[in-house]
Amino acid sequence: MNTSDILKKVREIEIRTGRLVSETFAGQYQSVFKGRGIEFSEVREYVPGDDVRSIDWNVTARANKPFIKQYIEERELTLMILCDVSASQSFGSGIKSKSEAAAELAAMFAFSALKNSDKSGLLLFSDKPELYIPPRKGRNHSLRIIRELLAYKPQGTGTDVAMALRTANSVMKRRGIVILISDLNSPDYAREARLTARRHDLIPVVITDRFEKSLPAAGALLVTEQLEGGKAFTADLSSPSFRQAYEAAAALRRSSMESVLRSAGADWIDIDPELPVHGPVVKFFRQRRRNLKLL
Repeated sequence: MNTSDILKKVREIEIRTGRLVSETFAGQYQSVFKGRGIEFSEVREYVPGDDVRSIDWNVTARANKPFIKQYIEERELTLMILCDVSASQSFGSGIKSKSEAAAELAAMFAFSALKNSDKSGLLLFSDKPELYIPPRKGRNHSLRIIRELLAYKPQGTGTDVAMALRTANSVMKRRGIVILISDLNSPDYAREARLTARRHDLIPVVITDRFEKSLPAAGALLVTEQLEGGKAFTADLSSPSFRQAYEAAAALRRSSMESVLRSAGADWIDIDPELPVHGPVVKFFRQRRRNLKLL
C-alpha cells in the first residue's frame, strides 16, 4: 500500500473500531480490567476481622505482633500489544489476511485503552524485535499504532514468541495487560508464557486461517511455498489421505498450543480473519466477566 492507501485504511479502521468501542467493547474492557490491578501501599497493625491471607509475615516477625499489607487500586493500567509480523501473517485464503485482522484487533484494544484513560504500547515482532512503541495515551498515539501495523515492513520472516514475551517483560516494570496477537506457530515458548502470565494479565489472540486447519477437496495440485523459510511442497488436494494427514498435523499443533496456554493459566481468543473480529473478543470478555462474578 502507498501512503495515501495506508492513511485511508487507518481512517476506515478508526471509524469502524471507534464505533464498536463506544457502543460495546470499552464497557467490556472496563468491567474486566478496571479494579483488578492493585499495588502495595503500606502495612498496618492487624485487627480482628482482617483477612489473615494479607498478613505480612516478615514485618510481623520483626515487630512480634501481626501486621497486614494494604493495597490500593491502580486507576491507570498499561496495555501492551505484541503483534506478530512474520511472513505467515500475510497469508489469507479469503479477502482478508491475518495481518489485516491483527490491525483491526490492535485498534480495538488501543482505542478501548484510550477511552478508559489507560496507556497502550506496541511491540512488532518476527524472529526478532522489529519495532517498539512505548506506552502512551492519546488519539494520535493510537492512530500511530494502527499505521505501523499496516505500513511496517518487517526484516525477519520467522516467529519467536518466546523472545517477544521476554522483551515485553523487560520493558513493563509494573503489572499490566499483554495482548499477544499471533498464530503462535513458533518454537517453544511455554516457560515465557508462564512467566508472563504470572507477572501480567496475558491474553493471547490466536489468528488462524481456515486453510491452516484443513484444505478443500479439489482435483488439482497446489504447489505451496512455505512463508517462513521452509521448503516448497506440493499439495495433492484430490488425495483424501493427504488432506487427512494435513488436518492431523494441524490438530496436533493446535493441541500443543492449547496445552502451553492452559499450563500458563492464560485464557485466549480464537480469530478467523474471514469473520468479523469483534465478535469473539466481546464474547471472551463477557465470559470473563461472568467468571469474575463467580470468584
